[in-house]
Amino acid sequence: MAEEIINRVANSKLVTIDLEDYYPKGKRVLLDIKDWLLEGLVLREKEFRQQASEHNWEQYKNSFVALHCSTDAIVPAWAYMLLSTYLEPYAIKTVIGDLSTLETSIYQDIISELDVSEFEDKPLIVKGCSNKPIPDNAYIQLTTKLKPIAKSIMYGEACSSVPLYKKPKS
Repeated sequence: MAEEIINRVANSKLVTIDLEDYYPKGKRVLLDIKDWLLEGLVLREKEFRQQASEHNWEQYKNSFVALHCSTDAIVPAWAYMLLSTYLEPYAIKTVIGDLSTLETSIYQDIISELDVSEFEDKPLIVKGCSNKPIPDNAYIQLTTKLKPIAKSIMYGEACSSVPLYKKPKS
């Protein structure tokens, strides 16, 4: 007679946190302003302002936008500030940088607003593999937020996790 197979993972008190579950909907857009500069290098205020005023900003509705210049031009802060005034009615979020910087900023907001009270004194696994671009910094921020309240924190899957933290017994 064969013994009954018991799924210890399913019966455990482990709580899995998957950052992919918090991934917000919305197109990610990299807006490269090099073409708005003279020879891709020199910002001329009058022409730059004209480009900005004539640009179709509605195309960024419900999008996350990273403002970027792919040349070695020195772009003054006011230029990005000006573009953000045009994007504000449409874009969900605007940052200066690449798409990786954008995702990191998005997750900073998500994790800072995340209510972690439900995870208090519980053994946690932060799921590692995802199909969406979860930035590495998000895992660090989440771990930092969870450490003061968690019983333990692991990374990976329940069947093959890496222990990261265990609350000392008092």
